Amino acid sequence: MNLQNLIRKPFRYEFWNAAFILIGINLLVFIVNYTIPNSAAYLALNPILATRGGMFWQIFTYQFVHGGISHLVSNMIGLFFFGITVERRLGSKEFLLLYLLSGTLCGILSLMLYILTGMTSVYLMGASGAVFAILLSYAILYPNSVIYIWAILPVPAPLLVIGYAAIETLYLITGANQGVAHSTHLIGLAVAWAYFLVRFGINPAKVWFRRR
Repeated sequence: MNLQNLIRKPFRYEFWNAAFILIGINLLVFIVNYTIPNSAAYLALNPILATRGGMFWQIFTYQFVHGGISHLVSNMIGLFFFGITVERRLGSKEFLLLYLLSGTLCGILSLMLYILTGMTSVYLMGASGAVFAILLSYAILYPNSVIYIWAILPVPAPLLVIGYAAIETLYLITGANQGVAHSTHLIGLAVAWAYFLVRFGINPAKVWFRRR
């Protein structure tokens, strides 16, 4: 078996509500961080602690840490609405690989970016990088889907992703809405894009813009 066939070898389809399990883990970590002072510092991603302090696990655990209830709820809503649908389409094993790999690569690439830019005091936390990856996956798998923003404004799923990417890029360039990891959100979109290219041989641009 060559490398390409190995990379694209599919999992046997199974569905066991992995999205709900991930939501439960996020809730559990939030409760632990709320009840145990300073515990979040060991799990959130800090460039100094992750490199010089040897807390290498932070590139993975940061995605289960949230800074407040609104931060947690917003990410879990995204995981609930888009993650369950994506999981049903791909199967639980593929979904977990996509989600956890996206979150971990977001952590690694964000860490590299923080080190290169000298942002060593930052603490990266939250599932948003992985959730952005799931959102893009949803738009690839269901390109004709329409999402109602605030339950009123209909927006095609691909256009919603493009809009988010534009807004995150604008915030990143202008420095507006500080305190939000806009670069990590964009990395999440990029990782999911690459995942579909490498794992499935699917070019999202062709899915969205092909002639009908």
